[in-house]
Amino acid sequence: MDFIRYAESSAALLNTELPDVDALLSHLTPRSWLQLQVTEQDLSALQTFQSQLRPVFEASDRGDVRTVVTALNDLLIQHPVTPMISDHDPDDLHMHVANRAASVSELLISEALMGLANLVCDLGATRLGTCQAVKCDHVFVDTSPNQSRRYCSDRCSSRANVAAYRARQKAAAAI
Repeated sequence: MDFIRYAESSAALLNTELPDVDALLSHLTPRSWLQLQVTEQDLSALQTFQSQLRPVFEASDRGDVRTVVTALNDLLIQHPVTPMISDHDPDDLHMHVANRAASVSELLISEALMGLANLVCDLGATRLGTCQAVKCDHVFVDTSPNQSRRYCSDRCSSRANVAAYRARQKAAAAI
């Protein structure tokens, strides 16, 4: 299992607006085999999960380790993970975080929780963040060596840097 990828997928899920099934289908475009299984119940479960998961990223961003751990543990209790060995390629046996009977939402939630739980254990509970860009509310996973990430994307980082540069130029011109 690629827990970093699962953790980053949890941020992508949280950053995706899911007003309807079509939005969920669009989110699943890279995993087209899941699109055929999507139901209204998956949409509802994922919308609820998004509202439960956001406080984890916010607590991590504040450095509130206890809340991160407690919230993830509570979510793991609420959404039990049922791993299984996958044998779809006999030469590449590997673990999946949900069994074959899992719904799309159960699979996505299991991946998110296992990814985040492992990330927190391996890299620390303060590796999740909220974008510092003024008009952005997206979240991110910080896997940088020095834990320096502040923005959800290069786009937000560039905009913030340009705005700071322009503000410095304006302040210098006013002197």
